[in-house]
Amino acid sequence: EAKLIRSEKLLPYSFPSKNDKTPSLGTMARTGIAKGANSGHITTQIARKPRPSNRKGHLGKRVSLCREIAREVAGLSPYERRILDMIKTGGSAADKRIYKYAKRRLGSHKRAVHKREDIKSVNAAQRAKAAGA
Repeated sequence: EAKLIRSEKLLPYSFPSKNDKTPSLGTMARTGIAKGANSGHITTQIARKPRPSNRKGHLGKRVSLCREIAREVAGLSPYERRILDMIKTGGSAADKRIYKYAKRRLGSHKRAVHKREDIKSVNAAQRAKAAGA
């Protein structure tokens, strides 16, 4: 009687992506009914151990310490010093100019924004050190 629509041939749930923190339909309880959002046999979910690949990109203690020491010893690169100078002089649309300069140097929006925030934190640390001393 009911016509089978093409979309009903697909799997009854979606596979969650690696970075997806929201629960997907695949983790919901099945109803035992052949049709619908939670169709399929009623089964018990097996708790899976988190895969090591889920940690990809996470900053570890060792790496953060190494980067901190390298920054302390080597200091800022010339373009980073120029960004710091732009932050100190400020002015109207300083953030935008800093972003555009960093984007030209680093090549992507995400890297430029991250670098701007990083240098702002360096500036804040310098100011706090100067105020404390």
